[in-house]
Amino acid sequence: MQDQPIDPRVQRLRELRARTQLGGGADKIAAQHAKGRLTARERIEILLDKGSFREIDAFVTNRGANGTDKQTLLTDGVITGWGTIDGRLVYVYSQDFTVMGGSLGQAHAAKIVKLQDMALKNGAPIIGINDSGGARIQEGMLSLVGYSEIFLRNTMSSGVVPQISVIMGPCAGGAVYSPALTDFIFMVKGTSYMFVTGPDVVKAVTHEDVSFEELGGANVHNSVSGVAHVAAESEGDCMYLLRVLLSYLPSNNMEEPPQAVTHDDPLRTDALLDTIVPDNANKPYDMKAVIRSVVDDGRFFEVHEHFAGNIIVGFAHMGGHSVGIVANQPQVLAGVLDINASGKAARFVRYCDSFNIPIITFEDVPGFLPGVGQEHGGIIRAGAKLLYAYCEATVPKINVITRKAYGGAYCVMSPRSTRGDLVLAWPSAELAVMGPDGAVKIIYRRELAAAESPDARRAELIAQYKEDFANPYVAAANGHIDDIIEPHETRPRLINALEMLRNKRDSNPPRKHGNIPL
Repeated sequence: MQDQPIDPRVQRLRELRARTQLGGGADKIAAQHAKGRLTARERIEILLDKGSFREIDAFVTNRGANGTDKQTLLTDGVITGWGTIDGRLVYVYSQDFTVMGGSLGQAHAAKIVKLQDMALKNGAPIIGINDSGGARIQEGMLSLVGYSEIFLRNTMSSGVVPQISVIMGPCAGGAVYSPALTDFIFMVKGTSYMFVTGPDVVKAVTHEDVSFEELGGANVHNSVSGVAHVAAESEGDCMYLLRVLLSYLPSNNMEEPPQAVTHDDPLRTDALLDTIVPDNANKPYDMKAVIRSVVDDGRFFEVHEHFAGNIIVGFAHMGGHSVGIVANQPQVLAGVLDINASGKAARFVRYCDSFNIPIITFEDVPGFLPGVGQEHGGIIRAGAKLLYAYCEATVPKINVITRKAYGGAYCVMSPRSTRGDLVLAWPSAELAVMGPDGAVKIIYRRELAAAESPDARRAELIAQYKEDFANPYVAAANGHIDDIIEPHETRPRLINALEMLRNKRDSNPPRKHGNIPL
């Protein structure tokens, strides 16, 4: 039996479909690979579950066709569609650098806007893979209008569906603001860059000679500016980490976070915690070791790991529950709160609250970082951001005070008085207006000046102050701490608290929105 002739209309479809797969052509694909970068389609393929991607708008062409561009470009430099990650629906767009440098024109923007609208209406995460030279100059204002429409939808989607940006190449000018409006930014070391103005403009205006990497590379934005949240070693590693992040997040703000399967015993205890806090209150210890000890299978997905290391934020599972963790880190600046740490934690707390993720706080904070630079830089405003975020949050909030909880810093780290649901303390906890040394110097200044042996008297007074104030029992006697627990039982107590708070309901007064001190 002879094969039936192919319908010319079907043949045309197949030919056009094949053209869309080639992007800007084999030579440009080869050039992309030579830079150590995957193509837009290859990135989608390794991100999504195998065979799940469904593309839309593959036949959209650039608005400048037959005009300023003279060339008809199928897909117009961005691949859009949906698929699944671990079986859950996600929307994804991937800019194609092989087509006019991934530049954004009117049609390019319209494809992204359509996808954003679909994600918002259907309540699913949207992932943007950015690899673009910025606005398409040939289309003038149409490109800028396109960016603005994307920014609007970023804003409308904020707190409704998770928005994740992946920077896989250059991201310059107006192109950086869509990622900046999203929830998390992933970058790849050595191959991705973000900046408002590139090295050439910087040199012309400020006479500074700086490379792409020094100006806006992954290391810079993950450790210095705090713009990015995750720095991956490769594009494949980046996609894997993105999939892991999504395992902690609900698809939208109306859903609960996904429940994880774990074989880690919810009643497991760890004797290591009983000795992790040094007897000397001035000696550091690693709060990450505490976190890994109590979470399921020791797995902690840290966010902003390389920025403001004096505070730790990230996701984990406890008894299968997805939780957000905020913790002071005594190993960095003694765990004090400074401008960067306060802003970092505030944004994370607000994200968790937006998406119904309970917040567990591990507290060991001696106060705010002193200094002219901090005061002039706005430490008051920054600290108020964290205070505002915790006060506003209505999700379950559990606090474990491991050691220091001093002064105003105590007030901004989710105490019961700011609607904390449960406050637990270890026997090593110290709750006071300030540390014993400083308090004694102020309260007993005259007595110490008149004492025959000031050092001996100071030691006596410090010991008495610790007995009277710098311990958890005074706070517990006044109901500000709900229970004092042995450190090794922290995990089962936290999991029990999460179960107890499963049906918590709380709300804020009716209003358009609050005015967080930005």
